[in-house]
Amino acid sequence: MMDTLVVDIGGISVKLHASGQASDSFPTPPGMTPPQLMQAVADLTADWRYERVSIGYPGPVRHDRPVREPVNLGTGWVAFDYQAAFGCPVRMLNDAAMQALGSYREGVMLFMGLGTGLGTALIHDGHIVPLEMAHLPFRDDETFERLLGKAGMDRLGTARWKEYVVEAIGLFSYVLCPDYVVLGGGNAQQFTAGELPEHVSLGHNNDAFTGGLRMWDEPRR
Repeated sequence: MMDTLVVDIGGISVKLHASGQASDSFPTPPGMTPPQLMQAVADLTADWRYERVSIGYPGPVRHDRPVREPVNLGTGWVAFDYQAAFGCPVRMLNDAAMQALGSYREGVMLFMGLGTGLGTALIHDGHIVPLEMAHLPFRDDETFERLLGKAGMDRLGTARWKEYVVEAIGLFSYVLCPDYVVLGGGNAQQFTAGELPEHVSLGHNNDAFTGGLRMWDEPRR
C-alpha cells in the first residue's frame, strides 16, 4: 500500500496524518491561503514519508478541485495547483464528505459535521453525495450554518443549541431517509449518546483520516 498524507482543513485547525506514521496539527491562521497551508504542512512533515495526498476541503469540490472559495478562509483556493505544489498525486473531497467516508458502515448514512460551520454529506450504498444543506434557511431568517456552527452555539448557549441540532437532525432525516446519522466535528462532543435520537451516533475527528485513506479505494469514489 502506498503511504498517504491526509490533510483535513478546518476553520480552527488543520489536522495532518500520514498512514502508519504520525499525526499533527496547527491552528488555522486567519484568512489562510494555499501558500500558507503548503508552508505549514512542509514545516510539520519535513521528515514524513508519503507518496500521495488526500485533502478535506471546507467547500464544494468537483473532480478533485474546489469549485468555490471557502467561507472561513482566504482566497486563491480554486486556482491553486495542489498536485504541482505537493509533487505527487492529490485527491480532494469536501471535508464533511471525507469524514463521512471514514464514518461509513453500510446502507444510507447522513453525516453532519458540527464545527466552525455545519458540514453535511450523504453516503448511499457506498456512493458519496456531498451536500450543502448548511446554507438553507432554518429559523428566524438564519441558516442552519449560522445557528448550528460555533458562532451559533456561542450565541445561543449550549442547551438551546443542542435543541436546534436535534431539530435539524429530525428535518434532514425526514427529507433524506437515512438508515442512520453520524454526528462528527469537534462540537459533536458536546453531546452524550443518551441525548441523541436512537438512530444517531457520535463520530470522531479521526474518522477524517480513515476517510482520507479510503479516498484511494476506487469502489468508494
